[in-house]
Amino acid sequence: GILADATETAGQHKDAYQVILDGVKGGAKEKRLAAQFIPKFFKHFPELADSAINAQLDLCEDEDVSIRRQAIKELPQFATGDNLPRVADILTQLLQSDDSAEFNLVNNALLSIFKMDAKGTLGGLFSQILQGEDIVRERAIKFLSTKLKTLPEEVMTKEVEEFILTESKKVLEDVTGEEFVLFMKILSGLKSLQTVSGRQQLVELVAEQADLEQTFNPSDTDCVDRLLQCTRQAVPLFSKNVHSTKFVTYFCEHVLPNLSSLTTLVEGLDIQLEVLKLLAEMSSFCGDMEKLESNLKKLFDKLLEYMPLPPEEAENGENAGNEEPKLQFSYVECLLYSFHQLGRKLPDFLTAKLNAEKLKDFKIRLQYFARGLQVYIRQLRLALQGKTGEALKTEENKIKVVALKITNNINVLIKDLFHIPPSYKSTVTLSWKPVQKADASQKRASEDTTSSSPPKKASAGPKRDARQIYNPPSGKYSSNLGSFSYEQRGGFRGGRGRGWGGRGNRSRGRIY
Repeated sequence: GILADATETAGQHKDAYQVILDGVKGGAKEKRLAAQFIPKFFKHFPELADSAINAQLDLCEDEDVSIRRQAIKELPQFATGDNLPRVADILTQLLQSDDSAEFNLVNNALLSIFKMDAKGTLGGLFSQILQGEDIVRERAIKFLSTKLKTLPEEVMTKEVEEFILTESKKVLEDVTGEEFVLFMKILSGLKSLQTVSGRQQLVELVAEQADLEQTFNPSDTDCVDRLLQCTRQAVPLFSKNVHSTKFVTYFCEHVLPNLSSLTTLVEGLDIQLEVLKLLAEMSSFCGDMEKLESNLKKLFDKLLEYMPLPPEEAENGENAGNEEPKLQFSYVECLLYSFHQLGRKLPDFLTAKLNAEKLKDFKIRLQYFARGLQVYIRQLRLALQGKTGEALKTEENKIKVVALKITNNINVLIKDLFHIPPSYKSTVTLSWKPVQKADASQKRASEDTTSSSPPKKASAGPKRDARQIYNPPSGKYSSNLGSFSYEQRGGFRGGRGRGWGGRGNRSRGRIY
């Protein structure tokens, strides 16, 4: 009563305020009143600021959930001047609450102080991300990844975005794979990083995380998963102005020669096809490459492995007992597309860099593959003839539709290479990618969307681009429909206290 009546002269009634502070040690009724009045008169007693904040924190940890909720709801009133980062730090720690109503109050309180002072609030959040307990760190990162995009432009100024980038770089020195994916989502959503130079910065961050200087070990699942995880994050950032050269070079020099030895812990993932698909997607945006001829040769050699020679025939024209080779169309689509993209940069590779015997051998393989291709294309068209709408949505027909895209793509690319001299002019859309419209402005808009929007969280099921594998064995359709998520879980930076599996131990208990 005394303080409420005093209004402007409330600061002269220090004893009355002290009684309210002491109320936190009383019963439920006193605590409820304290939770309400400590913040209400807080501004009048700067000399009691520490005691007041500590008293409110005691109420935030009370056994009575209604008292806790009231205390948390009022916390933003303490966020003035130098106290704001501390309040942000406290609220970040309170994100560990398992009570949904309480958790929502903490989120709302953080958002309200964000609008008062974004940098101060971020200071509290990042302090806990760098030093807090695992559960607090995890929830603080999720808060940033879901809430930052909801804040208006007047809050998310250029200065605030620069602060987020600077602090994020500190965190990225030691993250798990899942955390890395979330930080890429946070950073790629920042307006200042949606420019060409911004995307370039993000690619450099990913390249650093991928550690492209290290020796590649195909039997180390951590090493393989880290490379794939990083490459998946980089792919949407590449464009005609932001080049993939560093990644393509690393894949050609280190990954392709070890393709058959790659190992992964991800169940049901065709790791070799996954690598080839990523390489194909990146190859369109490769800039000038230092060892182009040598890397094209590695790509060419790997392509030959999947393009068999025709089986020998007996004198009477019958097959001499040899089995028909299995044509792996999904692999060949990726390798042929990558070779076609990089071949444009060295168009005389097949004619001037290979000897006549090697070129003849390649043409025979191409011809044999093309023959098998025509058979499958005819079979697929026949099987899909007249089918529309719902009929095309059955699992079997979905596979056939994708198979037809794959075989048509290979057909177009082979025709190009049969030209004399070989041509690299045709354009195809990779079978797992949405078809681009020919209109240039739409094409550019689509590229901008791809490169600047944050990667969407993939669901557990085969959503986003469920990647179909089509390896028809001896005239039958493969029913193997492989799906993958762009966000396989894992961790980065082994040896920094937080490897792929988890992070270093942290101190426990309240550290307000």
